[in-house]
Amino acid sequence: MGIMGALRATVDQAAFEAFRRSFRGEILRPGDAGYDEARRIWNGGIDRRPALIARCAGTADVLTAVRFARERDLPASVRGGGHAVAGHAVVDGGLLIDLSAMAGVRVDPETRTARAQGGCLQHQLDRETQVFGLAVTGGIVSHTGIGGLTLGGGIGWLMRQLGLTVDNLRSCDVVTADGEFLVASEHENPDLFWGLRGGGGNFGIVTSFEYTLQPVGPIVLAGLILYAIDDAPGVMRFFRDFVGEAPDEVGVIATLRLAPALPVIPEHMHGMPIVGLVVCYAGPVKEGERLLRPLRALGKPVLDAITPKPYLEHQQMLDPAFPHGRHYYWKSRQLPPLTDEAIEVIVEHGLRITSGFSSARIFTLGGAVARVDQDETAYPNRAALHDINIVGAWPSNDPDPARHVEWVRGFWSALAPYAGGVYVNFMSDEPQAAVQAAYGTHTYARLVALKKKYDPTNFFRFNQNISPVGP
Repeated sequence: MGIMGALRATVDQAAFEAFRRSFRGEILRPGDAGYDEARRIWNGGIDRRPALIARCAGTADVLTAVRFARERDLPASVRGGGHAVAGHAVVDGGLLIDLSAMAGVRVDPETRTARAQGGCLQHQLDRETQVFGLAVTGGIVSHTGIGGLTLGGGIGWLMRQLGLTVDNLRSCDVVTADGEFLVASEHENPDLFWGLRGGGGNFGIVTSFEYTLQPVGPIVLAGLILYAIDDAPGVMRFFRDFVGEAPDEVGVIATLRLAPALPVIPEHMHGMPIVGLVVCYAGPVKEGERLLRPLRALGKPVLDAITPKPYLEHQQMLDPAFPHGRHYYWKSRQLPPLTDEAIEVIVEHGLRITSGFSSARIFTLGGAVARVDQDETAYPNRAALHDINIVGAWPSNDPDPARHVEWVRGFWSALAPYAGGVYVNFMSDEPQAAVQAAYGTHTYARLVALKKKYDPTNFFRFNQNISPVGP
């Protein structure tokens, strides 16, 4: 039975027409113009075919879609930005509830708050807040959706100074699994608000987020400094020592990849392994120049592109490295301060990288992230100093994609003796045991209890899933 046959077995034509009449947005079925485009997401390796795509125009449409799927026992997935590497946004043979048209942002510069709809992308939020010289911690790739980013925690350039995205979340408008509307905040449904701050999309569809904003930019001191791979051990040791002493205003990511064929990089290095440090200082530029002087005096860089620039420009700097349509496979580890042995593993696997599109990025946490009490939100392991995101990426016509997956898995396995924890937003499609391990026993037990209360039938299950029946 094909997709439409399965749909007809569940939804008769009269029910479908009633759904269409009650829905303000667009509803697409296989064969409709725009269907194939609407089912595609960032990871080109995901090729799934929903029976229906409900492109919501507002919260009323989300309520209607959830009730429609619930009444007919249709599996339902939720798309915000469609950036989750595991492709949870798209369900085969079910209902895709698409929020991408819900991308409005309203900023109040007097109260320094912003309200953004659930389908908003990072660059859309940044653009509106930067008009007033304000920002909230956001992702480092600007076409990421704020929904998944926020619900998983939210790491980015500003987190050491301002905390995670969830640490700046004031309230959420939520459509629950039973098709009801709730507000979650410190004062309304605080248990749900706790779970939404790190527990992913397990408890409902957030149709809008309210954030606290802080003054940022509009000019920051930021950019990339690159070194030959032979310098990698020394660069990584410097990175370890530098971030241990740097003030919270300094955000630093270490990266290993193959050098792209860019005019600013010597031609003889194109396609060769390199190591880099990407920084963002969100304070006064003169003070930033003083603080970053030791970094810029390190060794003989191949490229030093650290410069005063608009924060918006820096937020989009890495976009070309993570385009839509490429095939992606990720794994992640959270790490304490790097030991010499861990650095050796990182450099060794950087030398083995299998694709010019793959990379390893080592984020620096600490600062404001670590100052929030562990039980205040569902985001786990605030004591970790680093998170490494091991990214396998390749074009759709690659003749041997398995080698890239093997590189990611081998790198991830080799770091096991030095790691503890994982960032759920960087997980691929993992079994429930891995999700439980990511949260830890105490937090996971609280999340299971919350799931039993707000989604006892596991309606929202296409995510890093927390089962209401526990492990």
